[in-house]
Order: sequence, then C-alpha cells, then structure tokens
Amino acid sequence: MITADQREKLRGWFAGRLPDDLFESLLDVTVDREEITVIGRIPEPRLAEDASDAEREAAVQGRIQEFRERTREDRVAVAREAEHRFRRKVSWGVECGGERALFTHVAAPVMTRLRQPERQVLDTLIAGGVARSRSEALAWCVRLVQQHTDDWLTELRESLEHVQRVRAQGPDAQPRGRGDSGPEEEGSKGRADGPEEGRSRGQEAGPAEGESGTTG
Repeated sequence: MITADQREKLRGWFAGRLPDDLFESLLDVTVDREEITVIGRIPEPRLAEDASDAEREAAVQGRIQEFRERTREDRVAVAREAEHRFRRKVSWGVECGGERALFTHVAAPVMTRLRQPERQVLDTLIAGGVARSRSEALAWCVRLVQQHTDDWLTELRESLEHVQRVRAQGPDAQPRGRGDSGPEEEGSKGRADGPEEGRSRGQEAGPAEGESGTTG
C-alpha cells in the first residue's frame, strides 16, 4: 500500500516537473500498484453569456481535445521520466468547465474465486441487463461499493497508513537512503513500457470524438 508520505512526495515531484503552463492548477495525483493518474485544471473556453448548454458542452469537449493534442509531446516526456522513476504507467486527465475527462488509462485485470451464492449475484445482474458478463458485473459491484462507502474506505486507508508508520518505527526498521523516498518501493521490479500515448496491453483508449469521455 502507498503511504500518505509517498503520495505527497509523488505529487511534489509532478508539481515540480510539469511545465508551468501545462495546467492552471494540479488537481490530483493518485497512485496504486499499476498506475499514476495526473489530473489538472485547464481554462474554460470563452463563450457569450447567452450561450446554450449544448454550445457550452461542445466547447468544453473541443477544448479538452485541443489540450490533449497540443500538450502530447510535453506529457509524453514527463511520463517517460515518471515511468522509469516510479515503475508505473502514467495516465492523464483534465477538468474543464466542471467536466472531468480521462485520457488513455490502465484497465488492470484482477482474478478472483467466488462461491455459488456470489456467482448468482453476478448472474442476476447479467440477467437484468446491468452487465454483459461476470467480469463486467463484478466491476459494477466494485463501483457501487466505491460510491456508497467512500467514508469507510477513507477511514480504512488512514488506519492502514497508521499501521505502516508504527511498523517503520520498530526495532527492525532500516534507515532510508536517498533513493527510498518515492512510491517506487511498492512497484514491480521491471521497467514500465512506453508513455501514456503508447497503447499497451491493459490500457484503454480515451473517448472517441463526439463522446463526452467525462468521469466522476
């Protein structure tokens, strides 16, 4: 698990490494074992005060696409350095006009074993048209839990971080060197593949033209 201290250092690295004019502000840097997701705010398009909702929505989508194409080289350069340093793929997203969009991001497979009553839950979701497969139904269940137990999950993460801090202060704790400051301690030993824009196995492409692509 990534500690709060490691997350803060990771955010600090991106805050210092990103070009000053890339984002209006750096909103969020999240990390797990496979992926780092960097989300920043970009300027809203200028529209007339009487612009319709449809016009505003289309303008925001256009601004997000313009940002994605214009900043590709800068983001690829940062992603290469971060993937080498932290041993994780780097994904990007933006917030514009209250809409949040993710670009290419990782969809990591997770294997599990379920007993019959649990499998029946998934099959019921499939029969009801909520999902097309058991894997999709399981992902739906995870999203549902995430939506309704955010406070509990936050408290659990904080408790786990406290346990890690206590362990680090124990008699077997090793002194930390200069290279032990980042979350790369939690990553795999192999170097990550290419940057965000290079499609690799386990990655999902961002929204196609004409789709909203917003999340959250």
